[in-house]
Amino acid sequence: MAGRLEGKIAVITGGASGIGKASAIRFAQEGADIVIADLNPERSEEAAAEVRALGRRALAVPTDTSSHAACEALAAKAVEAFGRIDILVAAAGISHALYVSGSAPSDVRGEREAALLINKPIEYWEKVLNVNLTGVMLTNRAVARAMVAAGTRGSIINIASGAAKIPIVGAADYCVSKAGVWMLTKVLAAELASRGIRVNAIGPGFIETPMTASVRANEERRRAIELSTPLGRLGQPEDIANTALFLASDESSFFTGEILFPDGGLFTG
Repeated sequence: MAGRLEGKIAVITGGASGIGKASAIRFAQEGADIVIADLNPERSEEAAAEVRALGRRALAVPTDTSSHAACEALAAKAVEAFGRIDILVAAAGISHALYVSGSAPSDVRGEREAALLINKPIEYWEKVLNVNLTGVMLTNRAVARAMVAAGTRGSIINIASGAAKIPIVGAADYCVSKAGVWMLTKVLAAELASRGIRVNAIGPGFIETPMTASVRANEERRRAIELSTPLGRLGQPEDIANTALFLASDESSFFTGEILFPDGGLFTG
């Protein structure tokens, strides 16, 4: 029985870890060939190897999504290798300016006073917006151009956050960047609908990924999050990957400009 993405080509940014990697593996299980785009070359190759072990083709492309040239090169390499791009999952992102994926857990936002907008260095704000918002825009634009050139009726999926609608003290840059991704998704959906390209977003709740390691390391804080989540648990990367699979597949063919919130009921109301 063919998978839901059989023969599709998917580009996944942030594909070496967390939600991005889970999406790469899930898509490969459903028949897609995968382009892993990530800052970390070693872990990108490891993720690509896991995709190949599932019997699918994979290409690792080291990519800084905040760079216009890098995003254009990513799209070009994907088309060169596989002929076209059918799906984009824009999962690359940071929780704060000093975050480095794969590094030892840190909790910069835990310094409450320093993290307030009135005290935060402007370069921190710029870094988060460059990666989380401009990076998503650049990736979307590069891939959308490739889709339009090939006449592909594709699906673009942007990873936003529940923080797009819930203010978090000490995380103004993160919240604003994710709210921007939500609006970017809606605007691009309107602009690309006539080309048959769908653009949707996902706003995860609290998910067990490397980005949340520092918070989860504090048992009291972890328990508080679990208690405040109606379903009583933290989300898994696979929960978001399954949501992305729905949006990538023909099952969501009448969805565009939407955002889905897999958050265990955390942001209900």
